[in-house]
Amino acid sequence: MAPDRFVKIGALKDVVAFRAHVARLGLNLSCDDEILTAPGSPLAQPIDVGGFRVGNRFAIQPMEGWDAQEDGNPSDYLLRRWVRFGESGAKLIWGGEAVAVRHEGRANPNQLYFADHTRAGLARLLEALTDAHRDRFGTSDDLLVGLQLTHSGRFCKPNRKDRMEPRILYRHPILDRKFHLPADYPILTDGEIRGIIADYVRAARAAWEMGYRFVDAKHCHGYLGHEFLSACTRPGDYGGSFENRTRFLREIVEGIRSEAPGLMIGVRLSAFDFVPFRPDPALTTEEGLGPGIPEDFAGCLPYRYGFGVNEQRPTEFDLTETCRFMDLLRSLKVELVNISAGSPYYNPHIQRPAYYPPSDGYQPPEDPLLGVCRQIDVTARIKARYPDLPIVGTAYSCLQEYLPHVAQAVVREGQVDFVGLGRMVLAYHDLPHDALSRGRLDTKRLCRTFSDCTTAPRNGLRSGCYPLDPFYKKSADAKTIRELKKKI
Repeated sequence: MAPDRFVKIGALKDVVAFRAHVARLGLNLSCDDEILTAPGSPLAQPIDVGGFRVGNRFAIQPMEGWDAQEDGNPSDYLLRRWVRFGESGAKLIWGGEAVAVRHEGRANPNQLYFADHTRAGLARLLEALTDAHRDRFGTSDDLLVGLQLTHSGRFCKPNRKDRMEPRILYRHPILDRKFHLPADYPILTDGEIRGIIADYVRAARAAWEMGYRFVDAKHCHGYLGHEFLSACTRPGDYGGSFENRTRFLREIVEGIRSEAPGLMIGVRLSAFDFVPFRPDPALTTEEGLGPGIPEDFAGCLPYRYGFGVNEQRPTEFDLTETCRFMDLLRSLKVELVNISAGSPYYNPHIQRPAYYPPSDGYQPPEDPLLGVCRQIDVTARIKARYPDLPIVGTAYSCLQEYLPHVAQAVVREGQVDFVGLGRMVLAYHDLPHDALSRGRLDTKRLCRTFSDCTTAPRNGLRSGCYPLDPFYKKSADAKTIRELKKKI
């Protein structure tokens, strides 16, 4: 199922055509007639988060460039990206970048990680971002910046770009096979987990001392925090019961409250998951990938290896435990939550809807707008149940021209508090400013979901927008990306 089977957003000439297309797909998606400017736009309205007044409703999602220095310090590439985050006009910078809490927890050998020798570099990123924001907008008093803390768990690759060094919590019958883990591959012990928790707390205290206003205890996308939530088959203190599976988070929060009492805590959460997908081998050729199909899960029912997934029909979500987890976050007085879904490693179409897949993915098995609406709908359900908790939504980049039209409608209707932008910011970093100040977008700069920003790191290259950002378009890696894409 090649992407040309789907109507592209750029081919829809106006909002009327976009609405008609959404209706033909049988979807329900709020959408305004025009882009509204500040101060009247719902996206321009301030909001209180943990006693801090955030200036508008745009958020920048954490965007890894796989381009830090090997010692974990920022590179010039990374610094450029953070400066652009500051210039974007968004008033919530969610985490900025995934920062591993120890070297072994890196997802790649060029990921930021916390250590004594990286403290100054992480502080410099905050300073550069804040200065860039102040220089462009006159003040940073209403800018909320956090740091995302992570351990990559099953997807650790700390030393070589071509060698995974997984740190897993339990045996996963599909993912172990998919990523070639032997039956005797070691599982993290409870003692090792306690050491990782201590690293989270240590990194959070340092972030607080550097001036970051919150940290994200990351629980999404198949990384370690997320894997705890599905550790139903794990014995011991950190697996089995819901209480045990959330002990990791509870002990992190308890430690942060003790060591950094003025620091807010956020959680980016994959609110639902599906069974892993793969390219359909019957339709995959030397010329390109086939559409995604679920891995064979017949021998894995009830499916106890996901979170927010229907155990009997694991290509459907079930928010029962998700809401139980949200109840826990509220009881822990977590100040803000960022809703995502699934994992880019095994079901990217539900996590990051796109018309064009990355090189390690598959052609979209559904119109990408279905994936967008699924995430918006799940986020709206969660927001309706937790109206007092500030919530960031995800998957808006795929809307392209009509991103502001939908974003301001869902914020006005109370379906979400912040609209999170990820891939779009690599292509068009100051879209929030243009939308709020001009009421129109530069359509030549819009992300068209070509997925080069994912194909690059999957092949050991820096992540960036190679089609649209001149900085990357002119780089030596651009030619390599073009050759790789011929086989997708």
